[in-house]
Amino acid sequence: MNRDLPVPDDHSDVPPGDTDPALHGTSEATADATYMGLALEQARAAMLQGEVPVGAVVVCDGQVVAVGHNCPVGGHDPSAHAEMQALRAAAQTLGNYRLPDCELYVTLEPCVMCAGAIMHARIKRVVYGAADPKTGACGSVVDLFAEPRLNHHAEVVGGVRRDECVGILQRFFSERRAAARARRLAAAAEATGNASDTP
Repeated sequence: MNRDLPVPDDHSDVPPGDTDPALHGTSEATADATYMGLALEQARAAMLQGEVPVGAVVVCDGQVVAVGHNCPVGGHDPSAHAEMQALRAAAQTLGNYRLPDCELYVTLEPCVMCAGAIMHARIKRVVYGAADPKTGACGSVVDLFAEPRLNHHAEVVGGVRRDECVGILQRFFSERRAAARARRLAAAAEATGNASDTP
């Protein structure tokens, strides 16, 4: 996959609370792609901070009400996933922990923790980009939103701007592996140099 991610037409200059004028009269698929572009911007912000690049956006009645990105490392908070950050911000913005008229856009399939929070918030629709075969709770590992014994079932749509969402994750982990290899080589070279200096 190309490591150079294309620049999305995501209208990322639209602040929370404003309706994107480009979305008036557009299809749901077009709106999904646009809002996922905003989530990708959040993922890039996470990557710049050294966090796994996952971003999320909460939309209510066509308005962006909150954004969030991964920050568990910097925040020393295991619950600080992108979805959790966006849900917390949306609840504060709207003054209610229930968000029944809201949609959540996230670049990576939610995990069990985030799926639980999404259910408690009563989010009506979840749109994600990349599937997560290790921790995905929307069907990749488990499908909590299809579990009939649970009392809330958000509509789930996957694969929106999938290639870009996968690409940014692959780029992050590839660069991290390369940096780790460089550190190991530098350490080995230093050890060899020190050994050769020993009389």
